[in-house]
Amino acid sequence: MEIAGKTFLVTGGGSGLGAASAEELARRGGKVVVADLNEEGAKAQAEKLGEGACAVACDVADESSVKAAVDAALEVYGGLHGVVHCAGIGAARKLVSPDGPHPLDLFESVLRVNLMGTFNVMRLAADAMRRQDPTITGERGVIINTASVAAFEGQIGQVAYAASKGGVVAMTLPAARELARHGIRVVAVAPGTFETPMLSLLPEAARQTLAAQTPFPPRLGRPSEFAALVCHIIENEMINGETIRIDGALRMAAK
Repeated sequence: MEIAGKTFLVTGGGSGLGAASAEELARRGGKVVVADLNEEGAKAQAEKLGEGACAVACDVADESSVKAAVDAALEVYGGLHGVVHCAGIGAARKLVSPDGPHPLDLFESVLRVNLMGTFNVMRLAADAMRRQDPTITGERGVIINTASVAAFEGQIGQVAYAASKGGVVAMTLPAARELARHGIRVVAVAPGTFETPMLSLLPEAARQTLAAQTPFPPRLGRPSEFAALVCHIIENEMINGETIRIDGALRMAAK
């Protein structure tokens, strides 16, 4: 699918990987709906992108909120051709600790945002995409979800996060198979350690340790590199039903 002239919904678009993706899509001529729970962040990013971008406040796990974001794409730009789903939260808590067992509400919260939120965005976006005219090759849309290397090598303290991202990986192929008849592709991207607001909360020494664990390049990933992969997936119709790691050959240790 060509990016120029097409409309893309980017969740978590106010910062980090989502913001970088929104910027690159806009740079290549796409129309962008920047969706974020942080409405001010979404507005700031949309203003930065200028004409061809708008902002919406969006809780990805809330049906009416996501439907409003999808409707914004349809009403403002007349269609929805792609979704880049980057919204998510992290959690670091051991299954059992001196404080007791892992809080059930924390586990539920992480799965609600990261897994149910992904499912919610995917189902509502796909329903809108299937109703529009296909391209000359029969494509109606592409949905790119964000997983994580934690889906494969979750570390100690990442039980909830790894479970949520593992679910995103598991949904990818069956969703792609089901939506193929509508000309809609589904792909997941599994980043390693990237320079994001979530990672910026760590002490600098911890960030450097994480960077050094990546075989090559021995540094944290740049959001622009994630965005470049997103754009390649959109433009390459043969990429479908797959989870693509972008991690510099990183394989996470137990801790």
